[in-house]
Amino acid sequence: LPSMQTSGSKPCSCPSFKLREVASMYFTMIAVFLVILVVALQGSAPRGSDFPYQVPLDPQGLLELSWNVSYPKQAVHFQLLIRNLQFGLLFGMSDRGKFENADLAVLWSDGRNSYFGDAWSDAQGQLHMDSQQDYQLLGKWKAPEGLYLLFRRAFSTCDPKDYLIEDGTVHLIYGILDKPVHSLQDINISAIHRGLQRVQLLKPNITIPKLPSDMKTMEITAPDIVIPSQETTYWCYMTELPHGFPKHHIVMYEPVITAGNEVLVHHMEVFQCAAKFDSFPHYNGPCDSKMKPERLNYCRHVLAAWAMGAQAFYYPEEAGIAFGGPGFSRYLRLEVHYHNPLIFKGRRDSSGIRLYYTATLRRHDAGIMELGLVYTPVMAIPPGEDAFVLTGYCTDKCTQLALPAAGIRIFASQLHTHLAGRKVVTVLSRDGRERQVVNSDDHYSPHFQDIRMLKEVVPVFPGDELITTCTYNTEDRSGATVGGFGTLEEMCVNYVHYYPQTQLELCKSAVDPGYLHRYFNLVNRFNDEEVCMCPQVSVPQQFYSVPWNTFNRDVLKSLYSFAPISMHCNKSSAVRFPGEWEKQPLPTITKRLREPVPHCPPTPGPRPAAPIPLDLGELRR
Repeated sequence: LPSMQTSGSKPCSCPSFKLREVASMYFTMIAVFLVILVVALQGSAPRGSDFPYQVPLDPQGLLELSWNVSYPKQAVHFQLLIRNLQFGLLFGMSDRGKFENADLAVLWSDGRNSYFGDAWSDAQGQLHMDSQQDYQLLGKWKAPEGLYLLFRRAFSTCDPKDYLIEDGTVHLIYGILDKPVHSLQDINISAIHRGLQRVQLLKPNITIPKLPSDMKTMEITAPDIVIPSQETTYWCYMTELPHGFPKHHIVMYEPVITAGNEVLVHHMEVFQCAAKFDSFPHYNGPCDSKMKPERLNYCRHVLAAWAMGAQAFYYPEEAGIAFGGPGFSRYLRLEVHYHNPLIFKGRRDSSGIRLYYTATLRRHDAGIMELGLVYTPVMAIPPGEDAFVLTGYCTDKCTQLALPAAGIRIFASQLHTHLAGRKVVTVLSRDGRERQVVNSDDHYSPHFQDIRMLKEVVPVFPGDELITTCTYNTEDRSGATVGGFGTLEEMCVNYVHYYPQTQLELCKSAVDPGYLHRYFNLVNRFNDEEVCMCPQVSVPQQFYSVPWNTFNRDVLKSLYSFAPISMHCNKSSAVRFPGEWEKQPLPTITKRLREPVPHCPPTPGPRPAAPIPLDLGELRR
């Protein structure tokens, strides 16, 4: 404001303003400030601190992805750090992590001029500019650590060339351009350094529960091991709780990653050993070593699991998982999966999981229940199948008998198959009607398994059915794949985390063995080649001898869709609940859930299918 003159003072050389003009200028400035503030708050570009999820994309850590999820706007914001920019990169998504039929955001440069655009690749891997530009570039800036790109992508764009971002696993792909290119069409994806990273993009928006004041921590970590110089290693380490360790509740856990090894530690699990053994041998070495004691195979009860890109796991405020005390084995097994494709040598590691626990027990013990298929060879997948379906049942008869009248609440889930698994889903059914999807992953990978908190708690009551369906691909196999514990055998499991804990630990099924015997009889009658059914011949051997023509495949699919089942409604002691569990009818479903319809965002108007020029200066090798 201008100075006010007093009588007899020297006139001010500043221009004189009337009070009305001063007030007008003042409120104009306030209005401009408010407009700038509103634009800043409503703008689509979040601040760097607004990206809670982070994962390295490549083994060298040159590409680092951070992101956040907006469920109200149905969009994901990506922040990509490029530590050593050469002549550009490709980033995107595809069904199984391939560069063919992929949805891509591309940054490329001829050395002087740089461009950013939304593209797609065809079945031959040729790149094309997308007619609908749905990777929206929001900003770029250079920092001492590298170049940052900030861009946005809606979950669903209703563009047939775009990837639909769904719950479950997303296969992210990347490619680094180390030579100048003059156009999108000049990029040869087979000649660039490329790779994939699996993440769960759509993290649930869950409020972190209040943690107890007397909380303590325990780190279960690898004891400064040397990571083997090979691409894949599963490392096992045995540890034990102190003698007389009383019952506590685990209320939270999080990863502990040795600095510098973030790109090597792929996933980790802590297993509780079986309480029926008084002791377990100490072991520290590869899980597939012949030196590993056989008894370690009885350490299979998952206490905690983490996979790359996951954050801390919190139990609901009213429940915790029991830890220590009577009936709990003192012995724990840590398993760490190291992914070392660049074959780093001599890298030491002490990664693991930090448990947060309390002596102030919460209202409920949390439990873990196995759903799906029993580990048995009677459930088999023919070779050469692109999408063979097997289903396991937790029937109304079992839940009616084993669950409390008030029911249970499922709050987390870990899906599990072996190498042929491609999709897994568990659906809750009540009175013959599908009511709710418990957990689903249409892009499931056996190489990316973690315990996932559900977006909402799923109540399950006596008489409900939990139906778990797995889809398998055996196109690369020449013989049948049977159910079992081996890596090349198969599983179909959903480990659901729930409260309050009940005696029901396993609710799974398998086809009735007598009906499978009839299948082998039928195959013998209608095929020239004989399937040996001698008493001493095992079920896997009988499956291996089946000639897998169209008839035998179709009859097996039909058998699994109508034949009675053997139900395993088991207590934690592995003893079934009393009742008749053999030759049980399949649950009847009279009404299916509707397939979700992708939400198409409002069209923002025509966006030309042209790349956006970027000023990145001159780029060199």
